[in-house]
Amino acid sequence: MTELLSIEDLHVSFPTEDGIVKAVDGVSLTVNSGETVAIVGESGSGKTVTSLSVMGLHKKGSVIIEGSIKINDGGTIKDVVNLSPNEVRDIRGRAVAMIFQDPMSSLHPYYKIGNQLAEAFEVHNPGNKKAAKARAIEMLDLVGISEPDQRAEEFPHQFSGGMRQRVMIAMALMNSPRLLIADEPTTALDVTVQAQILSLLDKLKKEFDMGVLLITHDLGVVAQVADRVSVMYAGQIVEEAPVDDLFYTPKAPYTVGLLKSVPRISAKNERLKAIPGQPPSLIHLPQGCDFSARCEYRNLSPVDCAVIPVSLHTDSAGHSSRCHIPIEVRNSVFAKDLQELK
Repeated sequence: MTELLSIEDLHVSFPTEDGIVKAVDGVSLTVNSGETVAIVGESGSGKTVTSLSVMGLHKKGSVIIEGSIKINDGGTIKDVVNLSPNEVRDIRGRAVAMIFQDPMSSLHPYYKIGNQLAEAFEVHNPGNKKAAKARAIEMLDLVGISEPDQRAEEFPHQFSGGMRQRVMIAMALMNSPRLLIADEPTTALDVTVQAQILSLLDKLKKEFDMGVLLITHDLGVVAQVADRVSVMYAGQIVEEAPVDDLFYTPKAPYTVGLLKSVPRISAKNERLKAIPGQPPSLIHLPQGCDFSARCEYRNLSPVDCAVIPVSLHTDSAGHSSRCHIPIEVRNSVFAKDLQELK
């Protein structure tokens, strides 16, 4: 496998009148060719800010970015943080592309589908309109849109939500990028269409030998398509593991809280088990563990979680977690609590 993305100690902050918003605080992760890495967490945990940083889409002057975001551009490693705007535009859409969150508003309503796809191709292949049109039709066919030559002449309002999402996937793949970022690609779609889109992404990942960075809050989607998972909370990664390890042997209290909150068919007439409280302010973060105020297991810690900072520890199996509670205690208590939910 080839390493396509390497994020190291990424910090993304936004200066405001009330103070500095620490949206991403020391995130490190990698994505290799042929694998899907999911970032999961509540809204506001820093998932989308991280993905926009990879694409170089934050407005200069309104954000402070520290750390490194290294992208493999055909064997040449480029650090997005240190590139000029023109250099970022050169790799965006070609070495790395992104499927944005809302297919309903991502397409221009006044332009034909084929023209919008062709424009994405011409950005990196100027002056080749005939090839751009042919590529647009080819990609519409590849993502499963029937009669692609005819549909290329239609407008976005003539497409359903699921079809628009397929168009957005086609647009992202117009220049055959090796790294694809999918930000909540199934949020606005019904369950049947969600399954079709996820299956399509998996098929295209294998066909293009891509690496996929999947941003989602849906653990069902994670279980279906991810190879590795990074769980984010308050701008930090609190757990990282292969997907099976994360679901069967979670090691961070926040991850356990997310797993407990998943609706179950067997839980008849029972209320959802929500995580109590709200995430902390990203301007005034706690001195110690960011999750301490909401953690139902904090009394098991030998130290004051709210005061003592906690770092990310990795075991011999490559499973990382951020917690003060001794690992033996966590393994025992978490396994018992999750077993009761089955």
